[in-house]
Amino acid sequence: MGVSFAAEKAEAERLRAVFAEAGAQPLDCAIMQSAETLLDLYGEDIRARAYVTHDPSRGEMMLRPDFTVPVVEMHMSHGADPARYTYAGEVFRRQEEHPERPSEYYQVGYEVFDRGDQAHLDAEVFALFAEVLKPYNLRPVTGDIGILTAAVAGLQTSQKRRDALLRHIWRPRRFRALLDRYSGKTPVPATRAAMLAQADPMAKAGPVIGVRSEREIAARISALRADADEPALPRGQVELIDAVLAVRETCSFALEHLHDIAVDMPALLPALESFERRCEALTARGIDVSELDFEASYGRSSMEYYDGFAFGFLCESRPDLPPVATGGRYDALTRRLGGGQEIPAVGGVIRPGILLEVAR
Repeated sequence: MGVSFAAEKAEAERLRAVFAEAGAQPLDCAIMQSAETLLDLYGEDIRARAYVTHDPSRGEMMLRPDFTVPVVEMHMSHGADPARYTYAGEVFRRQEEHPERPSEYYQVGYEVFDRGDQAHLDAEVFALFAEVLKPYNLRPVTGDIGILTAAVAGLQTSQKRRDALLRHIWRPRRFRALLDRYSGKTPVPATRAAMLAQADPMAKAGPVIGVRSEREIAARISALRADADEPALPRGQVELIDAVLAVRETCSFALEHLHDIAVDMPALLPALESFERRCEALTARGIDVSELDFEASYGRSSMEYYDGFAFGFLCESRPDLPPVATGGRYDALTRRLGGGQEIPAVGGVIRPGILLEVAR
């Protein structure tokens, strides 16, 4: 038998009180959220993970799949001043890949909006979560999406291709498919190659059926031709991306390994300087970075807003369970939702139901 909803709620309130004692302001967000914002951020993919409905006066709505986005919207609508928040409440996510997992569960969060030293703020949030979760013998793991985005930004290819890869960093299979296509590992499908070889692919296309206009179809064909004319991404560049993604060591060794890769990919260096400063800040807070795991790809399958430091706390004795806690940095999200304002932000969430399951 799983943890009761009442016990999960009580644990959520306890954890929120802990974060409030750490200086966070308690707040709440509406359960029904505008679908427009989430669709703008994540595209149609979000529909596969969220519950969508239609309101006659407010349009398309979603049951809250996450707290961070509405918290950022709320904060940025009142300005971009420094603040710390905590919250507790239900979120709702479809579980098509894991039907045995609940689609409604509690999250408790701690979010920091601050323009101070970012390495120290990352360390503050991680150390707080580590202290709260210390009694449960969990394995912490860290990552840094900023290192991967720096690697992609340094690729010797067109800006269009770099932008496409950056858009799909949080979709590992799509990211890999693009890398394979750009490097020539995956050939252009025969039907597409035949179409592009025609002087006017629309000449014998027949009537236009569907939502795209002829102009939109022509623009798409033009974009496909331009992409087909681009030289292949050098195989050595792909190997460097693969080398970055393969880094799975403790923070100390990972930093050393990534510096070795940066000899051939100097675009990594600014991100590695941030990583090194974070390690120093974590050490100052009593975290042994020589024992702290780092995975360069960690955080890529979470909600698509972590753009720097990412972390999680896992129960190794229960690999069937999702992470007990996850978090990270999401500076770009405040820019997108800030209406011309922005402020660096970092935070995380704990799932109290999973925590109680682990404790049993």
